[in-house]
Amino acid sequence: MSEAIELEVELVKAKGECVAGHEVGDTFTIPGDTDNFSCDGLCIHALYSMMAKLVAMRYGASFPWVPEDAEGVTHACPDAQNPHTFKISRAEK
Repeated sequence: MSEAIELEVELVKAKGECVAGHEVGDTFTIPGDTDNFSCDGLCIHALYSMMAKLVAMRYGASFPWVPEDAEGVTHACPDAQNPHTFKISRAEK
């Protein structure tokens, strides 16, 4: 099995009010430890909606719609009434 990669999730754009209290600039770490997949305070609804991207990126996946030189992938919060956009990136080693 490949070694898991630590990820960083950052709230980069927000419109409306986040019921979890997240604000632009908030960052969350998803550890590279395969025995620990904590959400580091990230709203459970946002976390759940981005889980497939997180798991794929932890093990080195890339997405054909994301340019190779992109700093990360974006993910929209599932709350359509209060659009928030997160950036998911691999942590620098």
